[in-house]
Amino acid sequence: MPMNAEQKLEVIERYGKDAQDTGSAPVQVALLTKRIEELSAHLQNHKKDHHGRRGLLMMVGKRKRLLSYLERTDYDAYKELIANLGLRR
Repeated sequence: MPMNAEQKLEVIERYGKDAQDTGSAPVQVALLTKRIEELSAHLQNHKKDHHGRRGLLMMVGKRKRLLSYLERTDYDAYKELIANLGLRR
């Protein structure tokens, strides 16, 4: 089931500076992580959904680029974010 507006707002409030902060790197990474988890669960049930798999790979690549940017610019925020999201990196 896709993320609804309430769940999205909750993620933005948790990882953003305020409720209007939707574009910062930590918020984008958190939203992508949530979408990746949901799509991964979908692909467990629908193994032949190759278009969805391609979308998943694109989201993982975008998250990786955002995390690399965050690591270069603000290492402490990067470490805190991956700890909170439970990412192995």
